[in-house]
Amino acid sequence: MIAIKNVSKHYGSFQVLSECSTQVAKGEVIVVCGPSGSGKSTLIKCVNGLEPFQSGEIIVNGISVGDPKTNLPKLRAHVGMVFQNFELFPHMSVTDNLALAQVKVLGRSREEAVQRGHQLLERVGLLAQAEKFPGQLSGGQQQRVAIARALSMDPICMLFDEPTSALDPEMVKEVLDVMVGLAQEGMTMMVVTHEMGFARRVAHRVIFMDQGRIVEDAPKEDFFGAPRSERAQLFLSKILQH
Repeated sequence: MIAIKNVSKHYGSFQVLSECSTQVAKGEVIVVCGPSGSGKSTLIKCVNGLEPFQSGEIIVNGISVGDPKTNLPKLRAHVGMVFQNFELFPHMSVTDNLALAQVKVLGRSREEAVQRGHQLLERVGLLAQAEKFPGQLSGGQQQRVAIARALSMDPICMLFDEPTSALDPEMVKEVLDVMVGLAQEGMTMMVVTHEMGFARRVAHRVIFMDQGRIVEDAPKEDFFGAPRSERAQLFLSKILQH
């Protein structure tokens, strides 16, 4: 579904990604972790062309992301993206947030789009909030709306960029529960997160990054059982000791 081959990216002289390679099969859940500034978020933003990269290749469902001829808006319509800070339109109701791209990008009628949006709000437990505005919702509710909005485009895969890091601890579980459900239904997912419980529960593989490189790319049992690199061992010792 996603193939990343020798991808490098730099801002001026600063190397953000260095020769990164991995792949994600259909139905796989990959957790990307590592210290701050290691390139995790940049890597998944390259997957749907939100960040350009200077060398290497990324193929999503047979389409080359870096090819200048690729229609990136069309590609992004099929690659769901959920950000750290929700990115909902504050002046639009929850229903309108879900309907807008369906009408504009997929060409659905307003009626179809609203119906699909309401199905997905029910799925994430928020149908009762359909006519509210984002500012009237908790952070956890807003993030679940953002997930429903991404799903309303019928994506072939989902990218999550630290989806729980801006949330109060009490709200993290409600968002992770939705993501666990998606994983169990077979959605292809790349998730940048520090939620190691989530990784242990649903990830097939864990990618550990440091200083723009993929240091480890291993089945979750191997990663948590005996990470090969000292850097990953140190990271896990700090993040799991509590």
